Amino acid sequence: MLLAQAKIADSGVVPGVPHWQSAPQITRFQEPFYGRNHAAQEQPGEKGQGLAGGQGSQWHRYNPDTSENPSVDTYTVDLDSCGPMVLDALIKIKNEIDPTLAFRRSCREGVCGSCAMNIAGGNTLACTKAINDCSGAISVYPLPHMPVVKDLVPDLTNFYAQYASIQPFLKTKTAEPEKEWQQSPQDRAKLDGLYECILCACCSTACPSYWWNSERYLGPAALLQSYRWLIDSRDEETGERLDDLEDPFRLYRCHTIMNCANTCPKGLNPAAAIGEIKQMMVKRKA
Repeated sequence: MLLAQAKIADSGVVPGVPHWQSAPQITRFQEPFYGRNHAAQEQPGEKGQGLAGGQGSQWHRYNPDTSENPSVDTYTVDLDSCGPMVLDALIKIKNEIDPTLAFRRSCREGVCGSCAMNIAGGNTLACTKAINDCSGAISVYPLPHMPVVKDLVPDLTNFYAQYASIQPFLKTKTAEPEKEWQQSPQDRAKLDGLYECILCACCSTACPSYWWNSERYLGPAALLQSYRWLIDSRDEETGERLDDLEDPFRLYRCHTIMNCANTCPKGLNPAAAIGEIKQMMVKRKA
């Protein structure tokens, strides 16, 4: 019998106040946590339910509909009847122990980015993070330094607005061809390592510069996608795109800390892409 416990905690926000209209509201947690202990109820003939020999796990909780402060709840899950990933444990908790637990998930294949959260101290995808990769207590929090809608659900309104601001689509001035815009295999290869971004926000929410300047600094994810269109041979508005980034904050708040590359669940390197954009800025002024 293998058991695991999990604790869930939440960051606080000011209910009803859009985060872009006020200073970020960040709740800092200190021991002791005020929460509840949850264990799967033992059923006749069901093997392995209980707490004995359990492994501690912490899960972040926050409900904007109540006046309660964010808290950390402890859950116990029987791993003999649970899938191997942290997302499997989340689904099992919601289905069998606490249906009020809120989190996002969709594809379960590391493609959609919906289940991005902070697990065992690092930003990653719950669907690709194996429970066995976590030693000791498994702490699960929402993505850091983001307003929280509920429990493990962050408010990504500003993140998506920044992505939209870089105009992530092909912009051309010549007449549209009869079929598709053609591109050589060599030019297509330049997009490798860029187009694979799933906009999970793991990189941006791991970036200290983004934590303190998220209203003005575009962040690693948006700038990675900006570079993807800057080097696309089919795009014809490179100059205009660079003009939009010519700002002390939108681009230049990146200090190459490299948290973005270290945490990306797809193995991408946003810091390298940002460095390439900075070189393009210098070259066009030479």
